[in-house]
Amino acid sequence: MIDLNELFREETRVLNEASEVAAQTALSPEAYREMLQRLNRHYQRLMRETWRLISRSDRAERELNRVNEQLNQLASELEYKATHDPLTTVWNRSAIIQRITRTLQSGPASLILLDIDYFKKINDDHGHPVGDKVICELVSRIQSSIPDFASIGRVGGEEFTILLPGLFMADAVKVAGAIHTSLNAAPLAALPGRLVTTSLGVSWGKPGSDFETLYSTADAALYDAKHHGRNRVFFR
Repeated sequence: MIDLNELFREETRVLNEASEVAAQTALSPEAYREMLQRLNRHYQRLMRETWRLISRSDRAERELNRVNEQLNQLASELEYKATHDPLTTVWNRSAIIQRITRTLQSGPASLILLDIDYFKKINDDHGHPVGDKVICELVSRIQSSIPDFASIGRVGGEEFTILLPGLFMADAVKVAGAIHTSLNAAPLAALPGRLVTTSLGVSWGKPGSDFETLYSTADAALYDAKHHGRNRVFFR
């Protein structure tokens, strides 16, 4: 840290001497002129030091702004990684549960619980890299079939939830049907030799209800869909 008293000690001494000279009335003009020249030299030095300090301060401020920008960017990246699934970039389990809970606190919501049919066999037959590609492409197709206000979360390896704020059961079932139809329309590019289908369970929650109840009801409907042959939509 710069000690300003030490930095400008000489200027302070000259200023005090100049004050003493100025207080005298019997000195020669040459003495006043010499004192004025000394003041001028020290004033110039003072200006140079001031500009140097300003320049250093500007550099420090720019560096501080750069570091703050990097910290803000890092904070955003960490927040994103803490709330999103690294493979599909949709909400992860904890984040989607929080969104569902907050939504139910202020209004009704429907929930679609979706599970990929026979996904273990896809991994066993084609390998996990293909399985990952299937999941990513399936999520893209789901996203093209749901409203903009919906939120997708990955709650398990091949299990996803679709939160539909403000939607009642009938409309939520229509959304689930659109997902079902889209996946049955054509194979995914990652697995062109066969259809990748899903079983879907739909539930509805009133304002003030809780995540556990909404999820359990959708899970029971999903079980019904699987019990009745998979690749279908059930609701409760």
